[in-house]
Amino acid sequence: MTENDASVQSDAVDDTGTDHRAFWADEVADKIETRDPAEPITIKGGVSPSGVPHIGHLNEILRGYFVAEALRDRGYTVEQVFTSDDKDRLRKMPRTLASLDGEIVGLDDVDAGALGQNLGKPLTDIPDPFGCCSSFGAHQTELLRKSAEAMGVPINVVSNTELYAEGAFEAVTRTVLEHRERAREILTDYQEKVDDTYVPFIPQCESCGHLTETVTAIDLAEGTVDYVCDAVTAGDRVIDGCGHEGTATLREGKLPWRFEWPAQWTILGVDFEPFGKDHASGSWPSGTEICQELLTTEPPVPMVYEWFTYNGAALSSSSGHVITVNEVLSMLEPEVFRYFFTKDPKRARDFDVQRLDQLVDEFDRFESTYFDRVDVTDRERAIAERAYPMVVDSVREDRVRIPYTFAAVLGMTDDRKLRASMARRSGHLPDDAPEWVVDDALARVEKARTWAVQTDNEYNYRLAESLPDISVSENEAAALDSLADFIERENPDGETLQQHIYDIAREHGIEVGDFFELGYRLFLEQPQGPRLGPFLAAVSQSFVVRRLRRERTPME
Repeated sequence: MTENDASVQSDAVDDTGTDHRAFWADEVADKIETRDPAEPITIKGGVSPSGVPHIGHLNEILRGYFVAEALRDRGYTVEQVFTSDDKDRLRKMPRTLASLDGEIVGLDDVDAGALGQNLGKPLTDIPDPFGCCSSFGAHQTELLRKSAEAMGVPINVVSNTELYAEGAFEAVTRTVLEHRERAREILTDYQEKVDDTYVPFIPQCESCGHLTETVTAIDLAEGTVDYVCDAVTAGDRVIDGCGHEGTATLREGKLPWRFEWPAQWTILGVDFEPFGKDHASGSWPSGTEICQELLTTEPPVPMVYEWFTYNGAALSSSSGHVITVNEVLSMLEPEVFRYFFTKDPKRARDFDVQRLDQLVDEFDRFESTYFDRVDVTDRERAIAERAYPMVVDSVREDRVRIPYTFAAVLGMTDDRKLRASMARRSGHLPDDAPEWVVDDALARVEKARTWAVQTDNEYNYRLAESLPDISVSENEAAALDSLADFIERENPDGETLQQHIYDIAREHGIEVGDFFELGYRLFLEQPQGPRLGPFLAAVSQSFVVRRLRRERTPME
């Protein structure tokens, strides 16, 4: 780790447990407050919107949101802005795209030629393959805005293209070009490809629309640069230029990323910005030097966050390994997903869809901690007291949460009345719960059902609403009748019933596995399913008894 890396890391939250703030967002708010910032305090995030917006992009939005909320709690006016670096060139074809409804589609499903024919042009100069927005860049930016909206985070989305067009970057660009020798010296410490011909400005060719990097002359008095539209290297490919020689104004092009980022801080008056660890050893320290030495401004308070992986692998728009906010919110309540981002930003985590039940269980415990329903450490309680009100839309102690896996069990039927009855029988829903509590609690069922279907896990079954056409032996019929009698007489809990199924199978000389399979076929029309005892204990007793007796009566 370099000295610059250490400096950035020291501004992040100390996770040793010795810091005086339990919640990391308060620690960051302290650092911002020590600078005596003018209001409104500006918190920024940003992204180049060339690929499908995914949950990794929420890092900057949600991390910024919690810091903004911490400052608002202290009485400050805060604006959260999110810059869309939509003046960037399209460097390569994405593998997938997303409609404004969040549906992931392949290139064959849209006018992909609009992309392939425009490589090298700014994202906002490329037609929208879906035909719904003014440009591809505008489409991608709208997806980012909708993602933040779905998470309940109010952000002001700022287009780099619009900032350049209205001249917001012009003064900073002029300053950088005026001091281009020093700019080149600074960048040389961070990038090997910088040579004596390097100019920190990328004009746009007036002939073909490509962004080119060959500047042949600069006229600061006129505010123009001369250029040749040469080929440029974009990753592992070369994008050919048209060879045109022309002149561009300082609004007809853009700054390279290393200069554009600190320019944004200056133009927008940014007080705080979180960013991924990939920027900590390059873009951040070079941006800090550019800010202080060329632009004579101070960089914002930084916070480095660790990336998180998705199902064990890195999120990647270019490779198509992504999950969108819409997809996550089809399986989780927004407050559960917001809770995920309250966790220590310096720790790497995996967003494992197969284990979403564990995340929901964590959130439910987090909520119970806030309402003092569980025994926890002082630190856990302090974090919940600070973060929980920022996570939920409203603090309501009378809200009921049905355990996620049981909600998945309830999702085996579409019958709302039966869902409520099963939740009450299992003790997860009070008998006297008002209608709003019932509606709120059952809302989790569809989320859990989607999770079960998407992952095809042990809860991906459907309750057979009519008696399946299966044959049973005389011995099996006697065992089923005995089980029905027991349930009708004792009304047992799930664990007692689970054990009694074993006992009845043995009493009637039936292989235990075969008897369980018979039960699953009767109720699910499948050879296997969730633990049978707890499942049957939750279902309407009269329905279970009639089904075990093979009575052809519609489900109650």
